[in-house]
Amino acid sequence: MTEFSFSCTGVRADRYAAGPTLVFRLRVTASGGTRVHALALRCQIRIEPARRGYGAAEAEGLTDLFGERSRWGETLKPVQFAQIPLMVPAFTGETETDLVVPCTYDMDIAATRYLDALTDGEVPLLMLFSGTAFTGPGGFHVEPVPWDREATYRMPVAVWREMIEQHFPGCGWIRLPGETMAALLAYRSRRALPSWEATVRALLDAADEADGTGGAGGAGGAGPARRDPYQALTAAAGRTAP
Repeated sequence: MTEFSFSCTGVRADRYAAGPTLVFRLRVTASGGTRVHALALRCQIRIEPARRGYGAAEAEGLTDLFGERSRWGETLKPVQFAQIPLMVPAFTGETETDLVVPCTYDMDIAATRYLDALTDGEVPLLMLFSGTAFTGPGGFHVEPVPWDREATYRMPVAVWREMIEQHFPGCGWIRLPGETMAALLAYRSRRALPSWEATVRALLDAADEADGTGGAGGAGGAGPARRDPYQALTAAAGRTAP
């Protein structure tokens, strides 16, 4: 049976993709110089947070995912990053190929929240491979690629940030339920606001005034405790404009 091994030799942000996309360069080796007609792979990528250190600012940004730093010995578990099918074309012995990984800036996704919290350094990744190989010097032999094939790679945080900056320069991204979006759109239309930024700023000002904090730029030291921002925004958006 042919033994397959895998390694990752690099990663880049695809600047021409329609959405945020990373391209990992994989090296695939078949033992004994075997002729491989095709290789159908399932590639799973995990983040292994315990394999790097974190500064104070990073630790604060990761509290929502892993809790207080004192608990990280129990909570710093692997985070699923991607699961991608890959068809490797014919080769003999060894080849290199691209693994294209579409990404998201959805902050409800654990991997995105983790990556967004990092300021520099590297992201420790574990790549797991399995699948089916079609081999043989003449004709086809079907062989499994066992589930224990893996490779480690340390992706520079700078590559992730470059990718995000290409598609969301200086911006963030929030996913909202359809009903909330409809309420926000109605609020924007009633007030003839020119942009979504202006809409959110108006709602923040309205929420602060209702709480007695003196507007979005207020100090907030005195006055009543502030309401949950999400509840405040949706409540303001649902009101009828005067």
